[in-house]
Amino acid sequence: MKSLFLSALVLFTSLTAANSQEFAKVDKSVLDIAYYPARAAFKNFAKTDEEKAGLTPKIRVIYSRPLASGRSIFGELVPFDQPWRVGANESTEIQFLSPVQIGNNVVPAGRYTMYAMLAKDNWTVKINLDVDGWGAYAYRPEMDVASITVPTASVSEPIDAFSVVLYEAPSGMVHLKMGWDKTVVEVPIKLL
Repeated sequence: MKSLFLSALVLFTSLTAANSQEFAKVDKSVLDIAYYPARAAFKNFAKTDEEKAGLTPKIRVIYSRPLASGRSIFGELVPFDQPWRVGANESTEIQFLSPVQIGNNVVPAGRYTMYAMLAKDNWTVKINLDVDGWGAYAYRPEMDVASITVPTASVSEPIDAFSVVLYEAPSGMVHLKMGWDKTVVEVPIKLL
């Protein structure tokens, strides 16, 4: 009888523990992924080996998309002259599947975190070795492997959700384009 009681108690305790695990609430800043080439996630649907090779991912950005929702963004919500995680929640991750050149820096293939220091007319975008962080609270500049300053541009239609896209520019370089509110920047990346 004791063993039956102990077995029932163990079963009840394990079921209670399993049910006490709750799912996280849905975050207001959705997680998203940008690829270069843009349709890389669909490479397995390619009909030929050549098409599949052309869709092999070269760069992937994983980021959260905060909403402006009528707030003043740059210089207020996102202060100037302080490191920013380039999105929301976890620090934005960029993965290069082959070596690249950003500015004068060659960056080996691998996973990195992307930060930016914002000014009114430019952003200094930094590629950093310290991955799997939250925000820019623990940003360590000594871990930067590349840095490039790019000018900001204005757009007439505000972008409510922070957005990232990777595309091939006429120069043949890949551009990492980021935009939010009425501001966009483009970071040229040379595939090696």
